[in-house]
Amino acid sequence: MAEVAVQRYEGAAAAEKLEAFLPAYREVYVEPPYCEGPDDVAGFVELFAVQAGRPGFRVALAVGGGEVVGFAYGFRLPPDTGWWRNLLQPPPPGFAAEDGQRTFAVIELAVRKPWRRQGVARRLHAALLGGLAVERVTLTVRPEPEAVPAQAAYESWGYRKLGKSQPGAAAPVYEAMVLQLRPS
Repeated sequence: MAEVAVQRYEGAAAAEKLEAFLPAYREVYVEPPYCEGPDDVAGFVELFAVQAGRPGFRVALAVGGGEVVGFAYGFRLPPDTGWWRNLLQPPPPGFAAEDGQRTFAVIELAVRKPWRRQGVARRLHAALLGGLAVERVTLTVRPEPEAVPAQAAYESWGYRKLGKSQPGAAAPVYEAMVLQLRPS
């Protein structure tokens, strides 16, 4: 297996990386439990364009053998975020208050199958979060039994489960997780 290099991009440079990792996205998300088709990928491309314009937008790419083998991206939650409204049970008072600097949301973190269980996801995660001056990081992950390896990885990195989250009526129910980087 080829050596894997991880690089982080921010702002406009990050927004330009979609075409670089889109083949990896298609490969990962065609697998169960996602089973995405062409319409799903088109929706992802549209959403990525919106998310790429958010403050603090970052992309981390893992490249091995001249191809993207994994990717991660996210952004800081704005003051008017709907992120916490997706929780099925309300968080404690004050928890959902955002100022645009408090919380970074990891939107996607994926590694192509041949490169899994080799520390690539951990390296992507570290690169994505490197140098962030935020209080906490949040993400959502598919529930058990669909995503046991992903949940175990996040928990080993210090994330704790916050509750169930559903971003839309037709969307699956996810586990919302939070990684506290510094005291609130």
